Amino acid sequence: MYLKQIENKGIQTDKFYVPPFTLNEGEIIVVNLFSGAHFYETEMFLKDLFCGNTPHENVIIHKKMTFVEHFRESKFRDIFYPMTVSEYLKKNANPANPYSEKIYETEWITKKIKVNTLTGSPRKLLSLYTTLSNTNNIIFDLVGLGPDGAQENYKIVKEVVKNGGSAILLDGYDEMKNDCTKYIELQWAQEYLTS
Repeated sequence: MYLKQIENKGIQTDKFYVPPFTLNEGEIIVVNLFSGAHFYETEMFLKDLFCGNTPHENVIIHKKMTFVEHFRESKFRDIFYPMTVSEYLKKNANPANPYSEKIYETEWITKKIKVNTLTGSPRKLLSLYTTLSNTNNIIFDLVGLGPDGAQENYKIVKEVVKNGGSAILLDGYDEMKNDCTKYIELQWAQEYLTS
């Protein structure tokens, strides 16, 4: 029997509606927000609900979820003291977990490489592996990745989910529609469909 991680009884706002779903251990749910002007703000709103940062009467969190954050550093640090891969891992990863070293399986990535020089896919992998070194219950997106990078990230998450984790993909497209446990489409209010 799989344990419930999140119960969503339906989220209604003035802009959209997210139909009810339950995320269980061993499942990956794709929530299609549809690409467009409102994607980012909607993604951040739902991320905060599903991670338990913002309480909602219709969302019950049984297991803490963690969002795979996008790497950002201040302009000052970016220019004068850019963070290396090893500094990033030391600060954010769990060294006892094998995922904390997984990024080095990409042969050209070394401890001294500056994170801000990594392009979309390797940078996203670094964030994903770091998060997975701390938890196997995640919320993630595929923003900034091409088709190959998106497939690679998704495949890694599917493996983690298969081994007892759980995940919600907040996506703007339906490419993973037939490769997930449950597929949910956000329903936009009529006035937001054209904006």
